[in-house]
Amino acid sequence: MNILFVGDVVGSQGRDMITEYVPKLKEKYRPHITIINGENAAGGKGITEKIYRGFLEAGAQAVTLGNHTWDNREIFEFIDRAKYMVRPANFPSNNPGKGMVFLKFNTEEVAVISLQGRTFMNTSDCPFQKADELIKEARERTPFIFVDFHAEATSEKQAMGWYLDGKVSAVVGTHTHVQTADNRILPGGTAFMSDVGMTGPYDGILGVEKEAVIKRFLTGLPVRFEVPKEGRTQLSAAFIELSPKTGLAKKIDRILINDDHPFYT
Repeated sequence: MNILFVGDVVGSQGRDMITEYVPKLKEKYRPHITIINGENAAGGKGITEKIYRGFLEAGAQAVTLGNHTWDNREIFEFIDRAKYMVRPANFPSNNPGKGMVFLKFNTEEVAVISLQGRTFMNTSDCPFQKADELIKEARERTPFIFVDFHAEATSEKQAMGWYLDGKVSAVVGTHTHVQTADNRILPGGTAFMSDVGMTGPYDGILGVEKEAVIKRFLTGLPVRFEVPKEGRTQLSAAFIELSPKTGLAKKIDRILINDDHPFYT
């Protein structure tokens, strides 16, 4: 079982990269399941139904979210009928949507779980306890369990990786938008990476125009962050190969596409 996961899509430039490169990545890596984190896809905050459906049309089987899940109010109109959208499972239980979905490939299933960290993030239920709950449920159906851990602190992401080592196929981090070089297979067989990185503007800062961010640091005054609509772009992803017998990881590779790291077929 092979999984392709594309990190935080930001704005129209990120969406364009999905349209252009996901088909090429699928041709090169031959994943059985493709997952996209789309919580920043609508102008940098939230997602719309049109964008969600566009990701599925581009070749994704599931779309995960994060702390910007509710930023675009349109989501309340469609999230409950979006069968393949996964918001953080440790949001309050009365929130709409779901925190785990099962994807079918031939006779196999892959459980996709979204969790959000608590360090430097908005208040949510304990992601570790919620992980235990969902993994128990998922293991009754499949050994293939993928976790998108949307968190700020690298320490919390590493803690989740070690906590779930041997219990799930992969724990990959999102949210900080900078790809980390710590992809590895933990001793128990779980693929881990602190942050897959972002897909969108290459010459901004975390996906927004750099001038506004620099001004904020120079002055300490409030500024309006805008997502660039033109300029160079990038795509960040991870490719994970799993054992068909155990569901544990055999390989996790980083994927980075930009002008300094061109894509080769």
